[in-house]
Amino acid sequence: MTTVATVKEGTGSPYALSHLDALESEAVHIFREVAGEFEKPVILFSGGKDSILMLHLALKAFTPAPVPFSLLHVDTGHNFPEVLDYRDRTVAKHGLRLHVASVQDYIDRGVLKERPDGTRNPLQTVPLTEKIQSERFDAVFGGGRRDEEKARAKERVFSLRDEFSQWDPRRQRPELWNLYNGRHAPGEHVRVFPLSNWTELDVWQYIARERIELPQIYYAHEREVFSRSGMWLTAGEWGGPKDGESVEKRLVRYRTVGDMSCTGAVDSDADTIEKVITEIAASRLTERGATRADDKLSEAAMEDRKREGYF
Repeated sequence: MTTVATVKEGTGSPYALSHLDALESEAVHIFREVAGEFEKPVILFSGGKDSILMLHLALKAFTPAPVPFSLLHVDTGHNFPEVLDYRDRTVAKHGLRLHVASVQDYIDRGVLKERPDGTRNPLQTVPLTEKIQSERFDAVFGGGRRDEEKARAKERVFSLRDEFSQWDPRRQRPELWNLYNGRHAPGEHVRVFPLSNWTELDVWQYIARERIELPQIYYAHEREVFSRSGMWLTAGEWGGPKDGESVEKRLVRYRTVGDMSCTGAVDSDADTIEKVITEIAASRLTERGATRADDKLSEAAMEDRKREGYF
């Protein structure tokens, strides 16, 4: 019996994948590889677009079976309410188990101290690393992408961390031909980045194709914001605005979502996914470079956090 393959339009090959299909296939392979190689993996899930995309890919990788991983959120206590609502609805919808490591708990116990600038993103390292150790997670999925920031650009897909969750560039392994080495000693674990080779534009094009629901904060909406260091920030209990910083209502959206104290909005009228894609395609700044104050604390802010055990 002769099988006639269908040639995809514009590819010239019956087996060629679109770039989104290729990225999806790679990510699904990574999820399945981790499921077969590790005992207790967990997905970092904040309700941000990259973690939403990771969960969507994990669901695809194992359907119709349930996802064999639980979720972990490092809660700064300064999260956007819209994002927390989305997180909780998603966990309930898919019947997933959510672990929460609370920065506020560590502050209340005197283990951590509030920063003068009110930013809690740099305080996430201790809650994250202690939760990994206490729950004995041996693989931790993160939504980091190489296009976001220079420290992330040199990260492996499988990133070995020592017993203190620290990153040592001399111990990272080559990943030729998409072969991943998850070998680790007791107490060590591996951070896994299935979206490493995606760009922000890829993420949005895939979200459009798959019709993935996102928190409305990612689309243009009127919001009360104030200006600080060239970014539009949301007022909150974390310490903003200060004297001389006036609140005004503007049409904005968020390209990335983290702690309210360091995540800036951008002026935008992109209230549909098609408009967002057009806007991103024309942008010359990465989302973190444009809207994340925690990455601007120093030239090596992200690199320092990675070495300490957070990223």
